[in-house]
Amino acid sequence: MRALTVTPQKKNSLDVADMPDPAEQDGDVLVQALALGVCGTDHEIVEGLYGDAPEGSDRLILGHESLGTVVEAPKGSDFAAGDLIVGVVRMPDPEPCGACAHGEWDMCRNGKYTEHGIKEIHGFGSEQWRVHAQHATKLDPGLREVGVLLEPTTVVAKAWEQVDRIGDRGWFEPKSVLVTGAGPIGLLGALIGAQRGLDVHVLDQTKTGLKPKLVRELGGTYHTTAADAVMKKVKPDVIIEATGAVPVIQAVLADNVPYGIVVLTGISNPEKVSFDLGAVNRDLVLDNGAVVGSVNANMRHYEAGAKVLAEADNDWLERLITRRVPLEKFADAFERQDGDVKVVLTFT
Repeated sequence: MRALTVTPQKKNSLDVADMPDPAEQDGDVLVQALALGVCGTDHEIVEGLYGDAPEGSDRLILGHESLGTVVEAPKGSDFAAGDLIVGVVRMPDPEPCGACAHGEWDMCRNGKYTEHGIKEIHGFGSEQWRVHAQHATKLDPGLREVGVLLEPTTVVAKAWEQVDRIGDRGWFEPKSVLVTGAGPIGLLGALIGAQRGLDVHVLDQTKTGLKPKLVRELGGTYHTTAADAVMKKVKPDVIIEATGAVPVIQAVLADNVPYGIVVLTGISNPEKVSFDLGAVNRDLVLDNGAVVGSVNANMRHYEAGAKVLAEADNDWLERLITRRVPLEKFADAFERQDGDVKVVLTFT
């Protein structure tokens, strides 16, 4: 079968190659691929920054934002032939640690988890793939054109869950949210904020085009000024940080409101900055503030993400996908273009 592959940690090794059909041991559900989302993680793997192939293979099948239709599924499972399906990215470690043993493999304590298309197991970037029934989510058939957005939606579904859990320390009724970054993660995080009835604000550098329109259609306010100025103006109760940009992170930590909750979802590159950590610490302590990092998702978040997509406007979701590129033209999908929000590879 054809598959999008890399030689892990070797720059510019991306290619469509013939790979063995997925083995039954890889999962009891056989899936025909429909679409595969391309994200920053995939770009970094293509750049050779990280990635690990399965044992016994010198190439890794790329891709973790999946969408397909079921070909075969075991009797008694929740799946049947023709169902729309998305595979879970992270798998619990084999020991397992306490978190993995309790179904919270996104919070793995020992780092021995595996991840489809990233760490030690093949991804979903092949014409067919397999997944275990207990590690997959069925989507409503009406989401066929946008279901590939489920995986990034799970990331912010978990982030919002973190907000709820931290807020439950005491009385907490947030009225506003600031999402920093208007990529797919940020826009989907804003979507959830709108679905919760909050006053939604989104900060991004892009001043014109699709991103501002998508935010305004959610009823939100779009900002392009400096993060510290936006913080002072908006005074958000919740911040979902999706850029990983150090100056933005510095601004949201330095100017947060009392009892404010910051969830960090962006990944930063090492960068030395002048930062008054003492002042931030003082404010966090005296104001009962909270800052939490959040990454990946478990089954609970996939189910929550599926509900978010089902309740969203399909036209709005479709416009998040700015380019659909056939697998044969994979190189085009990895060439960043002005106006890109989400780029998706398609399978025939």
